[in-house]
Amino acid sequence: QVQLVESGGGLVQAGGSLRLSCAASGRTFSNYAMGWFRQAPGKEREIVSAIRWDGGNAYYADSVKGRFTISRDNAKNTLYLQMNNLKPEDTGVYYCAQDRRAWRVVVLTTTTDYGYWGQGTQVTVSS
Repeated sequence: QVQLVESGGGLVQAGGSLRLSCAASGRTFSNYAMGWFRQAPGKEREIVSAIRWDGGNAYYADSVKGRFTISRDNAKNTLYLQMNNLKPEDTGVYYCAQDRRAWRVVVLTTTTDYGYWGQGTQVTVSS
């Protein structure tokens, strides 16, 4: 079965950086788009960034453009999210997710498009 395991979260001051990782197993990682979502307390889960199966066509939410960078290493079955210049509003649980379908040309950005989810990693940004 598919397993997604996030790591790299933590407590950081505003302006700091974190790098999240998501180790994937169970399906051929390089065939599927991947996404990062986050959920703040009392709010719905929202897309942060997504990347196509071949590393192209990256998507970023407006709130993180210019600060976050998504990448993937298909040889290591791992997804990354480099987060710079963090803000208190970036606080939340960050989840990685895998697309339901392989080789999709465009990345999708809604939670229902992703069929597999990790357990999440907490990111807390203090002001």
